Amino acid sequence: MQTPTELSPRAAWGVMIAAAAILMITMGARLTTGLFISPINTSTGLGIVSISFAFAIGQFVWGAAQPVFGVVADKYGTPKVIIAGAIMLAVGMAMTPFMSSQWGLLLSMGLLSAAGAGAGSFSILIGATAQSLPPQRRAFAAGFINAGGSLGQFVFAPLMQLIITSAGWVAAMLTMAATTLLTIPLAWPLRKKATASVQKAAVSLTEVKLGQQVRLALRDRSYLCLHAGFFTCGFHIAFLVTHLPGEVALCSLSASVSATALALIGLFNIVGSLSAGALGSRYRMKYLLVGMYASRAVIVAIYLMAPKNAWTFYIFAAALGLTWLATVPPTAGLVSKLFGTRYLATLFGLTLLSHQIGGFFGAWLGGLAISRFGNYNWMWYADIVLALAAALVNLPIREAPVGSALPA
Repeated sequence: MQTPTELSPRAAWGVMIAAAAILMITMGARLTTGLFISPINTSTGLGIVSISFAFAIGQFVWGAAQPVFGVVADKYGTPKVIIAGAIMLAVGMAMTPFMSSQWGLLLSMGLLSAAGAGAGSFSILIGATAQSLPPQRRAFAAGFINAGGSLGQFVFAPLMQLIITSAGWVAAMLTMAATTLLTIPLAWPLRKKATASVQKAAVSLTEVKLGQQVRLALRDRSYLCLHAGFFTCGFHIAFLVTHLPGEVALCSLSASVSATALALIGLFNIVGSLSAGALGSRYRMKYLLVGMYASRAVIVAIYLMAPKNAWTFYIFAAALGLTWLATVPPTAGLVSKLFGTRYLATLFGLTLLSHQIGGFFGAWLGGLAISRFGNYNWMWYADIVLALAAALVNLPIREAPVGSALPA
């Protein structure tokens, strides 16, 4: 078994809190972007389809950046990656108010902001923390860090909407850009990881290099099943983050309803994330994923049949929040079980790439649906079908180390 560095309880909590705080800021920036679609459209006249496409590219880039930054973090250290990402995220968001073309928006929000957020996201933070903690604490740590991202959504959604309403969307975007720079000092505690001698011993013991580990993973059925389920998760989340404000507007409700709903998703996902982390230490994680994906299909079906008023959106958001990003701790935990923690940032980063390929389609097709049909009904139906498929595809997953894998 890979031996972690002997951190004191205080130091271990410092690592987890720093990682959760970083994710709070980067996910707060990402998960409130839907609030800016209507103001950007009004300001630039680019149209919902063009703006949705730029945001969809951002969903894909956020996912694609994580395995790349994971490799860099595994080789050169997490703090350098966090700092570079903070600068990219801040610059991209600061540029957005000055972009009046689709190409400009693709550069600022689709490339720079998304890549910067990816450098300070799940795979990097959970991978760094897992190498600092003993196995019995990793599931809880993943849930704790994930809850930080949900707290970011809870805090920043109403805050950004308040600034948009009172001072305009430009002021809100620039405020968010400045806030992302706070992740730079928070990166310092994440330098604590397994000692160099321990890491060297673990690598020499298994003699598995990064390229070999990736090829091994991509031939494993359980790992591919995780990818398939996570694709659906990305589709679901990106569609809602990008188009929930539009759905609320179709129901003739105010923008404050969508901001409150997004905040409630974040609030209830704190409970969901912490619960998923705790339950992952006691129950088989694939069954947790099956239950969460199946519940989403039921929740969306009930929403479609319910009257469309503010309380419906609030209850819908609270129910969804319990599973929103709670899929992350068991998914990361399963990758760790299968392949160990040495290359967790890279391997979990690849599953997040699948997540964000789904996210690309969720954001983009939502824009096409509203343009073509005037509503999002077909997106909701697709969401139900994909959620049921994700529940089924997780059932065959094997929760045991893969041959030649680094120990968990």
